[in-house]
This record gives sequence, C-alpha cells and structure tokens, in this order.
Amino acid sequence: MTASKLRAVTTAFLLGTATVCGAAMLLSAPAAAAVSAKVGKPLQEAQALANAGNYKGAMAKLNEAEAIPGKSAEENRIINQMKDFIAIKSGDTSTPAGAKAKFANDYNAKKYKEVIDDGEALKKHNVLDAASMQIIAQAYYLSGDKNGCLKYIKNNFGANPSDTTLTLQMRCAFDAGDEVTQRQALETLVAHTGKAEYWNDLLKMSEHGAGMRDHDTLDVYRLRLLTGTIAGKDEYTTLAQLAIQLKFFTEAQNVLEKGQAAKVLTDDRTNKLLALAKSQAAAANANAAKDLAAAQAAPKGDALVKIGEDQWGQGKGKDAVATIKAGIAKGVDDKNNAQIRLGMALIAAGQKADAQKAFDVVKPASPTDKSAMVAHLWSLYARH
Repeated sequence: MTASKLRAVTTAFLLGTATVCGAAMLLSAPAAAAVSAKVGKPLQEAQALANAGNYKGAMAKLNEAEAIPGKSAEENRIINQMKDFIAIKSGDTSTPAGAKAKFANDYNAKKYKEVIDDGEALKKHNVLDAASMQIIAQAYYLSGDKNGCLKYIKNNFGANPSDTTLTLQMRCAFDAGDEVTQRQALETLVAHTGKAEYWNDLLKMSEHGAGMRDHDTLDVYRLRLLTGTIAGKDEYTTLAQLAIQLKFFTEAQNVLEKGQAAKVLTDDRTNKLLALAKSQAAAANANAAKDLAAAQAAPKGDALVKIGEDQWGQGKGKDAVATIKAGIAKGVDDKNNAQIRLGMALIAAGQKADAQKAFDVVKPASPTDKSAMVAHLWSLYARH
C-alpha cells in the first residue's frame, strides 16, 4: 500500500475542517452580524488581536464576550465559531475543533508521530471516530512502526474492521513478518470481496510450507484456475503435471487446452504434454466402467472418492457428488480427503451452502497436516 493511497483515505476527514475554518469569514466583519453593541465590542477586539497573531489575547476577549449575560443564540453561535477558528489557527488542542485541526495539519505535514499523539486529544474531546482512528493506524505505518500499527488495529477496531483497515493490517503484517496476522487479514478480505488480487496473495502464501502434499498443492492450483489468478506458462504446466501425476488425466487435458486458448501455452513441450494427457484420458475413460465396478465392490469407499474427484475434473459435478457420497457411506480411510472432494463436487453442482458444511468437518490430523487449510480455502471460494 503506497503513501498516496493511504493519504487518499483521509480526504473526507480532512475536508471536514473546512466548515470550521469558515469561521474566519466571521472575523472579517463581526459587526455585520446580528449582534448587540455590548457583544460586538469584544468580538471586534478579538478580531484585531487575532489578525495581529495574538491568539491568546483574542481568546481572552472571546471569553469576555461569552460571559456577557442575555446573549442571543446567534451571538453564542458566532462566539463559538470564532473560538474554534482561533483554536485552529493557534494549534490549541483544548477545543474539539482545535484538536481536529492540529490532527489534520500534522498529517498533511507528515508529522506522523505527532498525529499518533494527537489521537489522545481527539479522544479527550470525544471526537475520535473511525475515520480518525484509521488515520492514526496509517500514521503508525508511515512512521515505520509496523508493530505499533498492528497493535493499534487490534486494540481499536474490534472484530469487524473495514476492508481499508484490513488492507493496512495485511501490509503491516507483511512488513513485520507476522504471517499469521497477514493470513487472517487476507482470508477476511477474500471472504468480504472475492477480489482476485487478494486471492492471489492468499494462494501464494498457501503454496508452500511443511506438510504440503502434492494433492494439497494441486488443490491450491485448482483454486488459482477457478479464481482467475493462474498466470504464466509455469503455473498452467505445474497444475497439469500434478493432475497427470495423480491420475486426473481429463482435468490435465482441460487445463492445458485452457492455457493454449489463453495464448499462454504455445511451445512444443506443451503439445507433448497435452498429447500424453489425451492418450491417458482416453485409456482411463475406456476402463471407467470396470474401475467403477471394482470401486463399488471394494470394502472401503476411498476408490469411489477418487473416481468422484476425477468426475469433478471432467466437469461432471452432480455425478461426482453421488459417487463421493457413495464412497463416504461405505467408510473411508482418509475422511478429510473425502470431505474436501465432496465439498468441491457440491460447489460444481451449485450447492455451495452444503459445500461449506462439508469443508467445515475437516480438521487437521497432525500439526503439519494441511487438509484443514485446503478445506478452508475452498470454503472461502464457496462463499462467492
């Protein structure tokens, strides 16, 4: 996140000081307003002192005017506006307007550490709103205090921060090397928006690490294809090779053909890999009925789950759901895998709510097992 983007977030808040600064017009001719002579005199004196830069003296004259009994509502309004203006001009944080003005001025002057301190004055005057807290969090980031930024966000934004705050939190966490917080922020952004840029960052974080099996990596690359974040020859090729390795030949063929249609895969190596995928897919399809019968006769349902996953890769979502459910009903050795495959098939069949329930069942089998992470990624995909 660039400084210019961060600064753009503050525009609405900073523009809010303009109405207060409009009190300067009152100072130019207070006598023209509907004020009595007894009130007008100290106001004129306050104006003269303010124009001379004597804000302390001007404030004293305004206090004198304020103490006059029997003032009209209009006179009180003018006095309060002039007080706000003088507080702004003098940097006096004893009033809400002055505190907000100093806050805005310090941010514009890139005095980020002072902006952070200014937050206490805003809080004192009960004007510390969500917009100003966002600016303070940005000030921590722009001052180089990434850990301070993370702590401030955690302590002040509750359980449902805005997407703007989450984006800042993600950036701070990345710079601070806090992968857990970075991932949490990314997952929430993906859940809220489904934007490809957030999916790309989240999936890149998920591709590697201890405990990642080839099947886990395949699932991450499958999501890359589905979310539109797969890019470049290497990623298409990796996805196709993993599919071939795990005997999902029709899926590999489809991936390679999509890469060619996108003008990403154009070399002879791709043609050879595609020819291999096609020949293997043809052989597998020829034996499909025989393999299905054998899986149905097996004592456990893992083979049926495998066939269902292959059907998913062929675009047969409803068939995949039925096959995988039949496998689960027989009992399976790898329950996590079966639930992930069922969830994927349910998404393809248009049953996203049921898919999320299937993914929610998956729990890590060991400290390094990535099944739950993979299931959670697919669950996020099912929300959109």
